[in-house]
Amino acid sequence: MDDFSYAHRDTSASGSAGVARFNVPHIPPELQNIRREAFAREIPVAGDETLCFLMAQAAARRPARILELGTAVGTSAAAMAYVCPQAQIVTVERDENFYREAVKNFDICGISPRVNAILGDAGEVISKLEGPFDLIFLDSAKVQYVKYLPRLKELLSSGGVLIADDVLLFGWASGEAEVPKKRRMLALHIEEYLRAVSTDEQLITSVIRVGDGIALSVKRQI
Repeated sequence: MDDFSYAHRDTSASGSAGVARFNVPHIPPELQNIRREAFAREIPVAGDETLCFLMAQAAARRPARILELGTAVGTSAAAMAYVCPQAQIVTVERDENFYREAVKNFDICGISPRVNAILGDAGEVISKLEGPFDLIFLDSAKVQYVKYLPRLKELLSSGGVLIADDVLLFGWASGEAEVPKKRRMLALHIEEYLRAVSTDEQLITSVIRVGDGIALSVKRQI
């Protein structure tokens, strides 16, 4: 699972230090079981800190439509569905094994009628989707974040929220830690994304230290 391990940490273990120990997702036991098994298999699912933040944002925004890029096995989509019982969710995954497992997990969690799970490349899928979406969770291939941004802005509703996960990458993208040679291109692409959302006049952005870093961008209301 080396492709994912650089940007995903399990913060759910007991005994976590600092504020992480206060971030405990209130989710149904069936979803918690799915997350526990995913962590054990080193599948890239959101840790407690990130999931709590995502759920809080979704609950506050009360989106009618949610778009997620990077389903993995469906835990974050299921958590958002749990706190937004009226929301319709579109979630995109390119890995067929993850996709099939996510579909089963949506059935287990009883949310399948509200979730449109799509197997495919995120870039190709978003070019065909119709907006608007009130909340977009970006957690797919990090090197593609900046490439997806123009289309995601089009799909985002006025006042909508774009949440990009794993943007600090252990301090690599922010320049606080030396970047391993094999990750330099990744760090450059993420840094490019952060510059883009931070300077975009259509967006109000805050980059925060939650999990491995989140960029929260709100589309200005016109």
